[in-house]
Amino acid sequence: MRTLLALAMTAPLIATAGAPATAQTAAPAAPASYPETRKDPQVDDYFGTKVADPYRWLEDDNAADTKAWVEAQNAVTFGYLDKIPGRDTLKQRLTTLWNYERYGLPRKRGAHYVFTRNDGLQNQAVYYRTRSLDAPPEVLLDPNTLSADGTIAVGSTTFSDDGRYMAYSLSESGSDWIRWKVREVATGNDLADEVRWSKFSGAAWLKDGSGFYYSRYDAPKPGEALTGVNKNQKVYFHKIGTPQDADTLAYARPDRPDWGLGAEVTDDGTYLLIYQSEGTDPKNRVFVKDLTKAGSPVQPFLDAFDASYTVVGNDGATFYVLTNQGAPRKRLVAITLGQATPSAWKTLIAEGPKQDVLDDVTMIGNQFVTTWQIDAQNRIRIHGLDGALRHEVALPTIGAVSVSGRREQPEGFYAFASFAYPTAIFRLDAATGRSTLFRQPKVAFDPTQYETTQVFYPSKDGTRIPMFITHKKGLTKNGTNPTYLYGYGGFDISLTPSFSPANLAWMELGGIYAVANLRGGGEYGKAWHDAGRLTNKQNVFDDFIAAAEYLIAQKFTSSPKLAIGGGSNGGLLVGAAMTQRPDLFAAALPAVGVMDMLRFHRFTIGWAWKSDYGSSETKEGFDVLYKYSPLHNLKPGTAYPATMVTTADHDDRVVPAHSFKFAAALQAAHTGPQPVLIRIETKAGHGAGKPTSKQIEEAADRWAFLRANLR
Repeated sequence: MRTLLALAMTAPLIATAGAPATAQTAAPAAPASYPETRKDPQVDDYFGTKVADPYRWLEDDNAADTKAWVEAQNAVTFGYLDKIPGRDTLKQRLTTLWNYERYGLPRKRGAHYVFTRNDGLQNQAVYYRTRSLDAPPEVLLDPNTLSADGTIAVGSTTFSDDGRYMAYSLSESGSDWIRWKVREVATGNDLADEVRWSKFSGAAWLKDGSGFYYSRYDAPKPGEALTGVNKNQKVYFHKIGTPQDADTLAYARPDRPDWGLGAEVTDDGTYLLIYQSEGTDPKNRVFVKDLTKAGSPVQPFLDAFDASYTVVGNDGATFYVLTNQGAPRKRLVAITLGQATPSAWKTLIAEGPKQDVLDDVTMIGNQFVTTWQIDAQNRIRIHGLDGALRHEVALPTIGAVSVSGRREQPEGFYAFASFAYPTAIFRLDAATGRSTLFRQPKVAFDPTQYETTQVFYPSKDGTRIPMFITHKKGLTKNGTNPTYLYGYGGFDISLTPSFSPANLAWMELGGIYAVANLRGGGEYGKAWHDAGRLTNKQNVFDDFIAAAEYLIAQKFTSSPKLAIGGGSNGGLLVGAAMTQRPDLFAAALPAVGVMDMLRFHRFTIGWAWKSDYGSSETKEGFDVLYKYSPLHNLKPGTAYPATMVTTADHDDRVVPAHSFKFAAALQAAHTGPQPVLIRIETKAGHGAGKPTSKQIEEAADRWAFLRANLR
């Protein structure tokens, strides 16, 4: 079937690109041998269970042996990829698909609107300013000028209330570490200000624009910037025009090194809010400081740590808070400072019916613009300050939205996207609920040729799981369609419809793109998340395996045509699925995955994931993790699916050691003709800010690998 698949994938690709068909050639054979990986006699004792860890040495990314191993593995991987017929043509088509104008959400600050635009193949989107949406925009910040290869990216931007200054963060080679700079919007010139060693932080401006609050860690020890544990986050205040050494410590809790701290200033400038989290658990505390009173202390506001709390606005001492306290799918309540007992709250927007989730609330034009999640699809509704429903905003099709705006401005903007609907930007009149199109991209494909359906299938325990299935119209369900099944299932994160030129290329090749909304995500609120974490984590893998079985039973595809993929926690998902059911899939693409579940907490921010995974430091945690940890469940002599592990040398979120050790163990355990490779990107990180050129190259390699290995 490999030649049939290659024909099915190549013909539409070449036809769309306008080139003549070419003769089909055989896919390359798997490498005859893999780089030799040293095994050390490292054994750990976990509560009486001896666990070997022979590839521990690969955790040292600075070691010469590790660097040599990386070079040798990449030589084998790219040597294999280079031999795949049609890879260059595939890259050309991906380049064409990627070459379209893309806009970000406009924000009005002071006299200017600011938005991002990528003209198509720019490595990084450019920031523009304009005084009118109809006027020609001017460049405010072009990240492409900061590095020749596009590996310096802008992370986030925030503006002073009068729009005079823009604080923006820079990330190098995909690292989570950021440094803050300040640019004058009117002139486009940078100030001398620079703030370093910040991570997982925004910039919260004082009302008068004199400075901003931000979060940072202590500077890492030499050689540990990409692997050292990140704890003791602190909130500082930076005054414009002063060096970072003069920054004032606003809040720290050395007695609570695991606390994450983030700052926000209310729109009226009256209060500093400090959000406190523990790990990745959605629960949090909120502390408050009165900025109108000199020397005012930081005091507890919502301190029960029993739910998630997000302040979306305030009128004086009355705060409008989005929370899942007493409402697992969230509600909007009014809470008066000093009256934090739930019985004193006023519910403005109640928890939705059935399984509807109140996902987000933004104040625009003195209204509450709400984003609802219904079966992993979004809706926009507008409510008055009394909570009453005013308008429901009509959306183009099944899809997802993100909303921006400010309370004092009558207009806001939202981005809408779906699997075959490139991200478009709409202007929203909050008073009337009417939308007008601001920008809609033109991509070199015909969206009317594709269709998305949502199905619901039973998991192993009977739980009803939703899944989106997208493909060309006219698909014949005969079990012969190449299919890419994608999932995540963790950390309260929802997989809603999105547009990707890479996924579009897969569907152009005749492939099916399926997205399963697994437990562990946020698709149905707190209960859905809880059902897929800690001791319930196996539910996530069962849901994913059941999705594959459904696609086969319904004759969308068959095992020889089925590939699975996912990144980060989704990489863990793929690793667990392929080790538990190696017979079910023909190919696997685990990206930047958490593969060593016994040691994830020992690197960078990994300790924070204990709230979703548990920890091998406890007997209960070890017993759960050891059963599904991908690294520890590879069995020698097993024929595993064709696998291409992907990671990056600057990934300081999920350190590449996870992928290094898994790939080494997989190559040692695997038997059979399928290739098992690792592709290690250089000058890249966990994924955010990756240059367009690298995204195209990686997508071309991903689809070329599947083209060669789906039989």
